[in-house]
Amino acid sequence: MPPPGCRRIIIWYHDESTFYAHDRRQKRWVHSSETAKPYKKGEGASQMVAKFFSAEYGFLRSPDGKESARVLFKAGKNCKGYFDNEDICQQAATAAALVKKYYCDEDHVFVFDNARTHTKRAEGALSALKMPKGPSANFGVDVNDLTEDGKLKYKPDGKILKKRVPMSNGRFADGTEQEFYFPAGHPQVGLFKGMAVILDERKLDGSKKKAQRGEKFSDCKIVPDMPARCCCQRTLFNEPDFLNIDSALQAEMREQGIEVIFLPKFHCELNPIEQCWG
Repeated sequence: MPPPGCRRIIIWYHDESTFYAHDRRQKRWVHSSETAKPYKKGEGASQMVAKFFSAEYGFLRSPDGKESARVLFKAGKNCKGYFDNEDICQQAATAAALVKKYYCDEDHVFVFDNARTHTKRAEGALSALKMPKGPSANFGVDVNDLTEDGKLKYKPDGKILKKRVPMSNGRFADGTEQEFYFPAGHPQVGLFKGMAVILDERKLDGSKKKAQRGEKFSDCKIVPDMPARCCCQRTLFNEPDFLNIDSALQAEMREQGIEVIFLPKFHCELNPIEQCWG
């Protein structure tokens, strides 16, 4: 029990598991009179299950069991597509509504695997990796294109169709917003400013720096305990508003008053929910 005046913290672990139609035991004891029986080849149709679990309440659901945060998903191009970040955020929103409705006297923490599906940043999030040094009419962030009902669009070759959206604005050191695209009234209205102008506006002499030091981002010279400013790309990369970017999942859950924690990459099955799948 928590000390007097403190609220109990409930940790909810999230995980997904996929089950196949032809799942079966490969080895078993048989009677001496039993003959070999052929089985269907392949794994068969799949069914993915995603749930939240806590030590205190078990799987996340309402006390009467009628409401649940469970998601059943048939993955595949010809089914529901693939379980992506938008699906994760939607499930987390359902889970947040449940804990706030039925377990409102406690604080809640959601724990997720460190997978790209979970840690993906919001569309248009800041990134210096592909920014041009000068103004550009083509620069933006490529995101998945969706149909009106929220499903992925595909090209004739089966690849996901993309669309380009503007990158989000940055922030100066004092917290005020910095526009990354030239405003109305400017001769180059609507164009991306480029790294040089963005850095010049931050008093970091972007015009005097190269776009990037070498062919790869890792070619920059790193000095211990000092932010690298050898080129435009590395300088922007080390700016606070570029470094301190939450995932879309963290941002949405913070608005609900729920903390999100990601497990270490390649963890040794630390997630307790791993032991719950039959």
